[in-house]
Amino acid sequence: MRNPFIEFHPDRFKKREHHAERIITVKEDVIGKLTEGYLQILEEEIDNLSWMVEHHHIVNVDEKILDDIQYLEYSFYDIEAFCAQMDNADSLQLMVPGPAGLYISALINNSKDGHFVLRLADYQYTFHFLGYRLPENATLILEGNAGDFIGAALNGGSLIINGSVGNWCGAGMLNGDIQVKQNAGEKTGEWMHGGAIRVNDSIGSIGETRYGGQILQHGKSVD
Repeated sequence: MRNPFIEFHPDRFKKREHHAERIITVKEDVIGKLTEGYLQILEEEIDNLSWMVEHHHIVNVDEKILDDIQYLEYSFYDIEAFCAQMDNADSLQLMVPGPAGLYISALINNSKDGHFVLRLADYQYTFHFLGYRLPENATLILEGNAGDFIGAALNGGSLIINGSVGNWCGAGMLNGDIQVKQNAGEKTGEWMHGGAIRVNDSIGSIGETRYGGQILQHGKSVD
């Protein structure tokens, strides 16, 4: 069987002009390694393209990514460049949203930086799972609308979404703070154990199974 990911190669990516100035020759090897690691995850997940979300499966994929990148030196600019390359890839229809978001989140969680801003409005595709397991003392700001499972399993970090989020926001979060400046979708806070989710506008529905934590809408608790 022909590998459907063969065309999804770093050399085929088009770089957006607002990212190009940040990418210097010495960093191209880093971006290549990030992309190769992501492709490896995709190849391993080829039988899970529908990506039924199961907790143990998500944890296993996250651990694989962290094992792959733990000794790789990169900056947040490299993460931005990686996102831009994926967004401009000709074969992005093959991108599985779950692994893509998990890969970006793992890069953020493994980074030495503590403050991150992702300008989602710059991208034509929607990323899910951003902010997954965001650790204590880390702040992630998402400029624009985000997908599903944003802030899932948040682990003490601060996640700010200057836009709206999809379904399952903060699912299984342990601690920390999520601020949604606009709307949140269905099952918000499902399985959450601690922390707070603050939504400025509408909430599609609140998760039926919760073990702790607090959900606030317009500054008032909805418990």
